[in-house]
Parts: sequence; structure tokens; C-alpha cells
Amino acid sequence: MKFRLDPQLLVPLAALVVVAAVVALTSDRFLDPGNLGNLSLQASIVALIAIGSTVVIFTGGIDLSAGSMVALLTMILAVAIRDAGLPLEAALVLVLLTGIALGAFNGIVSAYLRIPSFITTLAGLIAFRGMALLFNNGSPIFSLDPRLEPIFYGSLAGIPLPFVYIVFFYAVAAVFMGRTRTGRKIYAVGGNPSAARLSGIKVERIQTTAFVIAGFMTAVGAILMAARLNSGSPNYGQTLELQAIAAAVVGGASLAGGRGNVLATLAGSFLIVVVQNGLNLNAVPSSIQNIILGAIILLAVGIDMWRSELTRAFAALLRRRPFH
Repeated sequence: MKFRLDPQLLVPLAALVVVAAVVALTSDRFLDPGNLGNLSLQASIVALIAIGSTVVIFTGGIDLSAGSMVALLTMILAVAIRDAGLPLEAALVLVLLTGIALGAFNGIVSAYLRIPSFITTLAGLIAFRGMALLFNNGSPIFSLDPRLEPIFYGSLAGIPLPFVYIVFFYAVAAVFMGRTRTGRKIYAVGGNPSAARLSGIKVERIQTTAFVIAGFMTAVGAILMAARLNSGSPNYGQTLELQAIAAAVVGGASLAGGRGNVLATLAGSFLIVVVQNGLNLNAVPSSIQNIILGAIILLAVGIDMWRSELTRAFAALLRRRPFH
């Protein structure tokens, strides 16, 4: 029997392996268990936020507000615990509901008011961080709750909790996108909004739903960010939206919408984090790291634009070398 590999999964996985090998050759600290552990913890936040970014991209939209939303939500969590005296559980629910509300706002403005999502979320990128600065005179709030840190650093049956979150949310996302009517509608809206509308799909509702999912996943990422540092800060989340978008595109999500695999986004997330980790291990200045991240995004978009040519070339290669 022939075993067929899905290029949408194989390409980012192969890229991840190559990048990891290069980093391992350039730094003997990369394969250190402590570094690998920190790497997986760091990747968890990007990977979870990238789920929402990917779903929005599937509809043909874009979400640039995730990083600033993380800053705002961590400050809301901090103020709710320290100043309002809310129990931790109630504060966490508040953050999740606020994330959903912010995502719904992005979706309603983009879908129903017909303002392009790029502009809507660019405004959110600026406004949400400005809102975060309104709390505590723009200063971070530390030592929120001793029960917060185990949410990030704890384990379940010896497995670090961030890895459990990744497995759970990506499994749910994969089933949602591949096995539910709403998931199929998201692909349909991204592929051809006019045809989707003619087939009876409420396009605006689906687009808003995608942003609600993105807001919820950003709230999950914000909780993990706050738990990791046991604090809230208006400075958290910088460039997270770019990392999440890059992870989605590197994972094969088409910026034109309607095409991609949410599981491949996970490989894209780890690839982005491995690149950053390798740069840090080799003492590359942060300014150069930003340039390289920008280059990765540009390359990912280029791959998206050249997808047809690359897919045909890859398919021809597989036909010449079948897997048995």
C-alpha cells in the first residue's frame, strides 16, 4: 500500500526539522533538556494564539490586535485580582469573556460595518494597548495570586500543562474545522464569499464567529502569559500577533482565505519559536531578530503566493519517489 503524505503538514514539519538541526549545529545548548523545556513552554502561548489567527485567516481576514489584546487582558486580570478582590476563578472567567467580547467587536466592525479587518485590527492593536496603559498608571502589577503560576508551570500525570493545553485545543480546532458545519462554512466564506452567500451561508455571522474564536484563544494565551510571570503588564504581547500570523502562514494557511490546515499551524508555531530560540542562544541582537522575523513573514507570504508552483513540483517529486 502506498502511503500519501499531506504536503500541507509535511512542508512545515520538514522546515521545522531543518531549522532545529541548524540551530543544534550552531549551539550546543539547544538540545539541553532545560532549554527544550523552556522552548516548549514558550511555544505554547504562540501556538494557542495562532489557532485563532489561523481561523480568521481561513475566512480571508487578518487579526493584528492579538498582542495588544494580551496586554489589556493581563492588566484586567491583575486589577480584578488585586484591586477588585475577585477570586482567581472569577477573574479567569472575566478575562475569557472579555476576550470573547473584544473578538466579537473586531468581527462586527469588520463584517457588518464592512471595514477591512486589516484596518479594524490595526486600530485594535493601537487602542487595546492604550487601554492597558490606563490601568495602574501604565505600570505592571506583580505577585497576583500564588495559585496562578501552577496554571502554566504545573503538570498532569508528569506532562507539563502547556503541552496538555496545546493537545486539547488543537484537537478541538482540528475536529471543529474538519468535522463541523461551521468549520466547513469558514472555509467556504474564505474561498468565495459571494458563492457562500448565494448558497445560504450567513457570511457576516461566520466572519464574526472566526474573530470570536480568535478573541477567546487570545484570552487563553493572556492567562498563560500572566500565569508564567504571575503578573500583568501593558508591555506584554509585543509582536505576538506577528508570530501568530507567521505561524499560520508558515503552516500553510493562505492569506487569500479558504485553504489551510490548522494542525500545520502548530508546526509553524514551533518553527517560529525555534528560530527565535536559536537567535537568542547565538546572542543575536533583538534588532536583528526583528529583521529576521520580518523576513520569515515575507518568505511565508511568498510561499503562499507561489503555492501552486511549489505544490506541482512537490507532487512531481513524490510521484518519482513513492512511499511504500
